[in-house]
Amino acid sequence: MSKLPNEEFHRLVPLLREKDFYEPEPKRDISWPEYNKTQIQEVKETLTFIQEIVDKTENLNRIGKAGKPLTDAKILTKAILISEAFSFTERASEGWLEILGPIVGIYEHVDERTIGDAYNKIEVLYLLKQIFEDTKNSDGKLAGDGTGLETSRKQNYETNKKTGEYMTSIVDSREIVQAFDISGTQECQIMHKLITQVKGNSLRLDAGFNDRELTKKIVELRMIPYIFPKKNNILNGSPTWKNMYLCLLLDVTQWLTEYHQRSHSESFHSSFKQCFGQVTKRRPTCIISQVTARIILHNRKRLSYFSKLANAS
Repeated sequence: MSKLPNEEFHRLVPLLREKDFYEPEPKRDISWPEYNKTQIQEVKETLTFIQEIVDKTENLNRIGKAGKPLTDAKILTKAILISEAFSFTERASEGWLEILGPIVGIYEHVDERTIGDAYNKIEVLYLLKQIFEDTKNSDGKLAGDGTGLETSRKQNYETNKKTGEYMTSIVDSREIVQAFDISGTQECQIMHKLITQVKGNSLRLDAGFNDRELTKKIVELRMIPYIFPKKNNILNGSPTWKNMYLCLLLDVTQWLTEYHQRSHSESFHSSFKQCFGQVTKRRPTCIISQVTARIILHNRKRLSYFSKLANAS
């Protein structure tokens, strides 16, 4: 059996981080007329989406729960989605729902306290999770990463990893979220679970996910792994691990071209936080509901954008 080229691999890895090592991808042109048209129609499309998608969901049947809820879970879900879509406070939402509510099918008065309590209701979270699963699709080119969730203007993301204010996600090349977790579990550990929730042809991860067992699981799920190597990695090991880095060694440019599509995951996290701002909830269920609602709205916007591009071409 021939000796694996570990020394050559170790010399290569530090070079991979050099800026001029490979030809960068050309920047995609922006169609400003299409962009402007989309922005103008954004409010109408969002409200139509909220009405149609929530009405399609099925309420959670909680056996043995006494009494009838004062407000239907679908009404509360619509109220949360409107609040998050337009960054309303709960007080502002109470007033705006009197104007926008009838457009999405809310004909009763929903006060600010009811809206605030809605984030903590399991029935509402059940509907939000249902909507997330029903409205996403994938182009098969996946990327994963983790990021801190901002809950104040001063934030230390490394500390957030320990306190739970941290999100790990998988997105496709259109930045449509396929799976996410905000439990605070270490990002490489939770990625073992997240990959079982997605379907794709390939998956790109940075060196923080450099794990032999994770690589094996990705291949078992019939995805090609592109995990950035560490300086002390060796090629010896399972066929999946060995094949991934031999492919890098044999065709560096092609491997890096595929790997650097991982930037879509970083782009998603940046735009997500810029668009929606800080996480304002504090109780665990409330945080999950708020983040889920925001991801639903993000995915809708991205799917709408690519749908318009397809129709225009």
